[in-house]
Amino acid sequence: MQTSDFFYNLPKELIAQTPLEPRDSSRLLVLGRNSGEIAHKHFYDIIDYLEEGDTLVANDSRVLPARIYGKKLDTGANVEFLLLKQLSGNRWETLCKPGRKAREGARFSFGDGLMTAEVVGVKDDGNRIVDFDCDENFFATLDKIGQMPLPPYITEKLQDKERYQTVYSHELGSAAAPTAGLHFTEELMDRIRSKGVNIVYVTLHVGLGTFRPVKVEDVTKHKMHSEHYEIPEETARVINETRKNGKRVIAVGTTSCRTLESVAAEYGEIKACEGYTEIFIYPGFEFKAIDGLITNFHLPESTLIMLVSAFAGYDNIMNAYKTAVEQRYRFFSFGDAMAIL
Repeated sequence: MQTSDFFYNLPKELIAQTPLEPRDSSRLLVLGRNSGEIAHKHFYDIIDYLEEGDTLVANDSRVLPARIYGKKLDTGANVEFLLLKQLSGNRWETLCKPGRKAREGARFSFGDGLMTAEVVGVKDDGNRIVDFDCDENFFATLDKIGQMPLPPYITEKLQDKERYQTVYSHELGSAAAPTAGLHFTEELMDRIRSKGVNIVYVTLHVGLGTFRPVKVEDVTKHKMHSEHYEIPEETARVINETRKNGKRVIAVGTTSCRTLESVAAEYGEIKACEGYTEIFIYPGFEFKAIDGLITNFHLPESTLIMLVSAFAGYDNIMNAYKTAVEQRYRFFSFGDAMAIL
């Protein structure tokens, strides 16, 4: 299969720049996984497609406000740092712009001195190893001075940082939001639970690699980035009970899907565990863990549109995307949703 097989024409004006209020007012395209049939709803209608005993599995990772702006101490030059990965304590792998100002030994100040930093190493790929220092707790300081690392296709400033977090976000560590979950409100989740549907959580910290384009034409030659995941005991227990009772396990987002399918592929079952996954799901993949998927509309030629094509069938997905464009759905992170059931 070729990467170009997953291209579709998307008018630029359909890329959502701001989130809708309330969260669950976004549109919902419901796609029959086997039939390919399409229904047009709103996200709050998702409850009508869930049955007592089903289990929703959501990713409770919380996005770091990882983009910080500061100045080089000796020259006052403006710089932008993007925190990529915590290495130990206050030492981070960081993307620095402009890179020429962030040579080894260079020192910087952020938030009018609330945080300082020194470059202690330069990696082969150009990323910097940076030691940060602040009087308060590092993450508390970051919350004060940092901005959300919004995807490159969102150009408008986010007014409320919490709108790029799910209402159930808990475990800090993602560089991007698990966006399928952005549509849920506390009230909708309460209504879902009242119907007898379980809601449990996994954690997968989303890396910036999620936005990395597929640069090879042969899909099978693409190498996925690595992301850390964790499945708690309670989540594993509920999922296995759901399976035993003949009910459905429905992943909220591709990150939850990838977590569950990674564990099922490695262990043959869902069990409490943690680790790193580089799983790449594309057509031909045999799903072992999920029966349904709630997701957003993904970029052309991305690994995520390949994943949903594997789950619902290539023809069904490409037809659904064509329909969504014709019906003027909103696309990508702040856009509308799709339920494949």
